[in-house]
Amino acid sequence: MNHVKCYMKGYPRPQLVRGDWTDLNGAWRFGFGEETKECDALGGKLPREIRVPFSYETQMSGIGDATPRKTVWYAREIEGKEGKRTILHFEGADYETYVYVNGTLAGTHRGAYARFSVDVTKFLKTGKNMLAVRCDDADHPAQVRGKQRWEKESFGCWYVQTTGIWKSVWLEYVDDVYLESLKITPNLKDYTVRFDFGVSAPGDDVAVRFDIGFRGVKLHSVAAAANNRHNSVTVSLPSEKLTYQVELWTPCNPALYDLDIAVSKGGQETDRVGSYFALRDYSVKGDKILLNGRPFYARLLLDQGYWKESGLTPPGEEALVKDIELAKAMNFNGVRKHQKVEDERFFYYADVMGFTVWCELPSNHWYADGCSEQIAREWLEIVRANYNHPSLVTWVVFNESWGVRNILTNEAQSNLATGLYYLTKSIDTMRPVISNDGWEHAMSDILTLHDYEQDGAKLRARYETLKKISEGSSENEQPMPFADGYAYRGQPIMISEFGGTAYVCDETRGWGYGNGVGGDEEFLDRFASLVGAIDSLNISGFCYTQLSDVQQEVNGLLYEDRTPKVPLEKIAKRNRR
Repeated sequence: MNHVKCYMKGYPRPQLVRGDWTDLNGAWRFGFGEETKECDALGGKLPREIRVPFSYETQMSGIGDATPRKTVWYAREIEGKEGKRTILHFEGADYETYVYVNGTLAGTHRGAYARFSVDVTKFLKTGKNMLAVRCDDADHPAQVRGKQRWEKESFGCWYVQTTGIWKSVWLEYVDDVYLESLKITPNLKDYTVRFDFGVSAPGDDVAVRFDIGFRGVKLHSVAAAANNRHNSVTVSLPSEKLTYQVELWTPCNPALYDLDIAVSKGGQETDRVGSYFALRDYSVKGDKILLNGRPFYARLLLDQGYWKESGLTPPGEEALVKDIELAKAMNFNGVRKHQKVEDERFFYYADVMGFTVWCELPSNHWYADGCSEQIAREWLEIVRANYNHPSLVTWVVFNESWGVRNILTNEAQSNLATGLYYLTKSIDTMRPVISNDGWEHAMSDILTLHDYEQDGAKLRARYETLKKISEGSSENEQPMPFADGYAYRGQPIMISEFGGTAYVCDETRGWGYGNGVGGDEEFLDRFASLVGAIDSLNISGFCYTQLSDVQQEVNGLLYEDRTPKVPLEKIAKRNRR
């Protein structure tokens, strides 16, 4: 695998890499709220041990108890570094997190799927320090939760909840003047790249230098002043040092440029960061999806990112690579990460391996007026955190009207979907945005529809004309394609959920869509029939449900442990136009 220059195995944030850090994953003290006094927790006196970053519900945590709890506590010792600022990073903790250092509240965060950081420097003393973390979670469906159940038992396609820390926790050591933010925007019209950046302490004597390289060859070096909170510089990529003018990122050629960033104050270097980027444009023009200006047919898999032994948390970095390899071996060119924001290392490997990714806001499931602000806040954190990855090509705000159940006729709910569409566009003008994947669209760049019909001929008949697709078909019992006040505008069309065939003989073993099949040939025939039906339509692609089984849901192409149900090459043979 051709890693970028800044790659560091296990490093949780591959788009902004520093060498001075401490991994806090591993053994922590742990306690449930009902068995823990706050004073004991703040002092690190907790009755259990847990393996972070795995939630207590999973086997890999060392606890493996799926009983819902409203409060969990964590504690462990940490150390700072003399003369350095110490930043504590959480890649993900569900849902309300309170961070204490030596008994003092140092920071809070609300949300489950976005990273957050706390500068704990002023709370530290020389030597050992006690870090305690409290996470409060709730079972209310108004909370952003994705596929986490809100009842005591799993049901339908909702699974065991995830409580507390479920992504990496780590410390990073920086000087007072360091790079705080970096937004990378390529432009294929003139082969330039724009860097929007912020530093912790802007000043007239503060500057940031960007060194760009490609496959070991240094191409450009440019310095920019950092005298404001928000700064930018644009660099032209063509260089006489390149054999070709530029190289664009595609699934067949995932060309990545290396980026070294140095921050200085008064001519003295204060921070050094490694990153990377690509020249890639994924856009919509008329009824076509374009990758770098050329039509791109999306062959996606629905991927919920669950593992049998570790729930939402990947059991290791290698598991992320394996999922991409398995999907590519079946001739898919991307995934729709469904109701989850994946470990950022997944996006890194998708960047490196040439694999497209749709990123989706995990849904709340009950609309309330007070939810809108929190949903917007969480979504913007997710968008900003993952913006730089070239493999990320599409944003999905809502799914199947979850959280906006009355969007068809309720103006407030359709306004929320459209508002989040435009809010996303205000941050990211270079990717398509889908307001409500599946049906009842408000403003959307792609018309996406869901249909789990198990007969290929019937599936094709439902969508054989543009009128049937854009206005709904009497043959289709699915909800309307658009919410009231919205209509088809000529945008690309995709069937973004279909298939879901259960490979079972006995429905008591789990559920899927339609009647379960009983053998390899029946499974392959149905897969070929459904994919062939979609391929015969004049649309821009599809997303097949799904990569793997998830708990009680057994409609994956792979079992939950990623063992193929049928030979991968037989799937691949049937999965091409």
